[in-house]
Amino acid sequence: MRIESRYNGPAGSGNGGWSAGIFAAEAGGGGPVEVTLRRPPPLETDLTVVDGEVRDPTGGLVAEVRPVGVVDAVVPPVDLATAVAASAHFPGLVEHPFPSCYVCGPQRADGLRIFPGLLPDGRTAAPFRAPAQVSQATLWAALDCPGGWAVLAPGRPYLLGRIAAVVTALPQPGDECVVTGALLRVDGRKALVHTSLYGPDGGLLGSARATWIAR
Repeated sequence: MRIESRYNGPAGSGNGGWSAGIFAAEAGGGGPVEVTLRRPPPLETDLTVVDGEVRDPTGGLVAEVRPVGVVDAVVPPVDLATAVAASAHFPGLVEHPFPSCYVCGPQRADGLRIFPGLLPDGRTAAPFRAPAQVSQATLWAALDCPGGWAVLAPGRPYLLGRIAAVVTALPQPGDECVVTGALLRVDGRKALVHTSLYGPDGGLLGSARATWIAR
């Protein structure tokens, strides 16, 4: 498996959510899994997964995949208009630590362009138009950054360290969806966040819990 260069997060490495989704699909197992990134996923590199360990051609450990129980991480939804209004105040439009990120980078006309803005209660929300090709990795990616932006702030960059996600259904290409995120707590350099993705009819498409690490 390879993380193609267009699916970057920070420049030169894979977006954490997309990469984790690819690793989870390759590891298989059928149930919910948790992916721990041990280093930034390399781009355009042949990677293998054996016994839940993702390694590069030199044998270096990239990530670990393990089964988990129920991923109880549902963030309440908002309507599309509320998400659109929040997105207009996305702080990354002014200052972004990774402006070329495939998911939330404002420089990426070809990305998912999920721009999470803060709601009055501290949650984040953003609209998400499903792209022409939708996979489970697409939803893992969509469930990544909106959680991070619940703790990210100017001068305070974080990177995804661990994520467990459950995808219950895929949207149709062009569907107008809504993604919400919430910060549960900050413990030193670690921030625990939850995210949820909702379809046009308000149905839950997926949810995730993640740990972000301050740089």
